[in-house]
Amino acid sequence: MLDTHDATGLADLVRKRQVSAEELLEMSIARTELANPSYNFIAQKLYEYGRAAIKNGLPDGPLKGVPWLIKDLHTHIAGERTGQGSRSYNGYRATVTSELVKRHQAAGLVIFGKTTTPEFGLSGTTESLATGVTRNPWNEKHIAGGSSGGSAAAVAAGIIPAAHATDGGGSIRIPASCCGLFGLKPSRGRVPMGPNRTEGWGGMSVHHAVTRSVRDSALLLDLTHGLEPGSRYSAPSADGSFTSQLNKSPGKLRVALVLTPPAGSPVDPECIMATRAAAKLLEELGHHVEEAQPKVDMAAIGEANFAVLSTSLAADIDDRAKITGIAPSADVLEKITMVFYGIGKKMDGMSVSRAHNIFQQTAYDMAIFMQDYDIILSPTLATPPPKTGIHDLDHENMRQWGEAVSQFTPFTGLYNITGQPSMSLPLAMSESGLPIGVMMSGRYGGEATLFRLASQVETAQPWWNNMSLAARRR
Repeated sequence: MLDTHDATGLADLVRKRQVSAEELLEMSIARTELANPSYNFIAQKLYEYGRAAIKNGLPDGPLKGVPWLIKDLHTHIAGERTGQGSRSYNGYRATVTSELVKRHQAAGLVIFGKTTTPEFGLSGTTESLATGVTRNPWNEKHIAGGSSGGSAAAVAAGIIPAAHATDGGGSIRIPASCCGLFGLKPSRGRVPMGPNRTEGWGGMSVHHAVTRSVRDSALLLDLTHGLEPGSRYSAPSADGSFTSQLNKSPGKLRVALVLTPPAGSPVDPECIMATRAAAKLLEELGHHVEEAQPKVDMAAIGEANFAVLSTSLAADIDDRAKITGIAPSADVLEKITMVFYGIGKKMDGMSVSRAHNIFQQTAYDMAIFMQDYDIILSPTLATPPPKTGIHDLDHENMRQWGEAVSQFTPFTGLYNITGQPSMSLPLAMSESGLPIGVMMSGRYGGEATLFRLASQVETAQPWWNNMSLAARRR
């Protein structure tokens, strides 16, 4: 049942009383206990919390009774642990419940755990000294991606059909690509992040989900998007619900095919091949595809990104240290994190202000580019999922680590800078049997177009039976 239905389908079974919420939860818990020793996707077990939610009566939401996992990064349940993938958060218990979690619960979702993340979400792989190595259900020697790798591994392993995820530089799309799932990063300001803060990493970070089906992603966005108290801005609303877009034709779209990363780094031929195959499919569906390259200053963008990320991180680390009385050190933070922290402490305010100016200029440049195009099509990643132990934060040399990470994920981060929606679709497999995602990105506020296109592609080239559930082949 967990293998053959998406979240929408499971909720329908609950409504028809063909299965109960209790039965679904116990199935997912049993599978977690069986699979987690191999894949290590659970950071916090909240089994009794989920059982109590059902016992106390679930809201009659559209996803009533569907088991759910939330990522253990800036996503809180009052009284429960939030670990952030860091030893510095050992013993921390949240004092508030995140607005997004409240919306998950109002939808009827049953939270029974929190998923693993690298320390503070800093890497494209989910490996940390706090929670260990999260492994890809397609091949345990390879990464599940990051920083939402725990959520992606859980879905790919057949524990649940969808899970909460966040994306500050690719952290929804990277693990979706690695694990053969659909992953959409919404527009900046679309989904709530408070109440502790209503934006993260200077507006680069957003929340949503990794899913098996496109319709689950659309429904989840319908149930969670919109202003929250204290919101500084909100993404433009779609014409109708996101779910309603799935039955609408996208029309003939103008697609820019981008095969070379903005910084010019190399791309694995298998990823190029997968993207060209997707371009051919789009042409067969009636869209116009041509190779084009947006002109952005990647050197300036890289420096700006580093300034905002390092200072944001340093502020969070210092705030935590004030509470614990434990000074930031290698005893509680990983090696690369400590480098970020040291740089962030020394960064001046002028550099951060200039960084935001660069972000705004980049968003403008991309908006002008997209006056001629509806969609940008590119590889999600520059290689298939690499082995573990390469991109983790336990490295001495920051420059080497940074080069390895940027060469693996050279396409995703641009859309966090600009705030545009972007999605990874599981359209290919490597010769070694690992998933390869293809990325399609739209105009700011343009999720409706992305969902229309994703639904069309999913219908033309379904991925459920051969792509999105590694557990089926075991």
